[in-house]
Amino acid sequence: MFEMETHISGLFPEILAIIFSYLDVRDKGRVAQVCAAWRDASYHKSVWRGVEAKLHLRRANPSLFPSLHTRGIRKVQILSLRRSLSYVIQGLPNIESLNLCGCFNLTDNGLGHAFVQDIPSLRILNLSLCKPITDSSLGRIAQYLKKLEVLELGGLSNITNTGLLLIAWGLHKLKSLNLRSCRHVSDVGIGHLAGMTRSAAEGCLSLEQMTLQDCQKLTDLSLKHVSKGLAKLKVLNLSFCGGISDAGMIHLSNMTHLSSLNLRSCDNISDMGIMHLAMGSLQLSGLDVSFCDKIGDQSLAYIAQGLYQLKSLSLCSCHISDDGINRMVRQMHELKTLNIGQCVRITDKGLELIADHLTQLTGIDLYGCTKITKRGLERITQLPCLKVLNLGLWQMTESEKVR
Repeated sequence: MFEMETHISGLFPEILAIIFSYLDVRDKGRVAQVCAAWRDASYHKSVWRGVEAKLHLRRANPSLFPSLHTRGIRKVQILSLRRSLSYVIQGLPNIESLNLCGCFNLTDNGLGHAFVQDIPSLRILNLSLCKPITDSSLGRIAQYLKKLEVLELGGLSNITNTGLLLIAWGLHKLKSLNLRSCRHVSDVGIGHLAGMTRSAAEGCLSLEQMTLQDCQKLTDLSLKHVSKGLAKLKVLNLSFCGGISDAGMIHLSNMTHLSSLNLRSCDNISDMGIMHLAMGSLQLSGLDVSFCDKIGDQSLAYIAQGLYQLKSLSLCSCHISDDGINRMVRQMHELKTLNIGQCVRITDKGLELIADHLTQLTGIDLYGCTKITKRGLERITQLPCLKVLNLGLWQMTESEKVR
């Protein structure tokens, strides 16, 4: 019997395309240069499914967008913009995702020339750190990008409540909105998004994720608006919002779809705020109260009583001790990630309690926990599911080194 050897050149183009789909982007481009057969196979749309093209738009390249279109690429990140943005929109009329993050020279005028008609295919737009952008551009976006689902506006310090009114008027399919460090946004703007001004705008009532990090003008009234109008919200980031207080937690406590809440460095959140959250009907899987210096052991007792379904809990630099750990661990059977870095009152006793009861832990942060020793660490490393252990700033004592 003769056995026929199969050479790679004899593979069907469809098989080659499957193989090429596992390569990284650079290697996908390289195999296209090997021979005509490989080039044809590498241009199959399945090879490039989900790939985001990263482009420097500096000079005219007539073959660029036809090449992207042939490969079925519909996601683009612009790394530097020296040409008109309309060049991109015209070249890829079926674009799904446009990332302009950090294009510091993009202006309202440039964006206005690009968005002059409906672009129903565009679902994701990232304008983070495009500093010159103002409410004027949000008006264009609200008018022509009606199908937009994700809008990133982090660091746009010229955005005001008027811009949010325009978003609330036009972007009814929006699911994710990032307003990080939009310093002029206040309770009024959040009210627009939540549909509190129905006479002017319906609101973005389909929002599932919202980032309000470092929006310093927000108060508990914003949380009242959110709880009333944004019932579908799953992820809410309020980190560094200094105007949020314990009273605002009452509004959030009955948002049944909310799964992740970030209150990091919210200085006015204390044990009382955690009590409000725990007494409601929340089903949180993730909670971050790191660097909230009014959070102590009593919060851990409240968490054990009402937020025991948490899978991730971050308490970095909070004033908790072994006693608080003892009051919490017996109820937290689903906890997988625990961050207690810089909690300087935690000792080996606390680690032993964690090791005895939090058997599902896959990751723990002990960065800066200066009172733990080798004994406690030995117990932690025996956790059966542990994969990540952060020990920065931990030092062995002289007596342990001798042993």
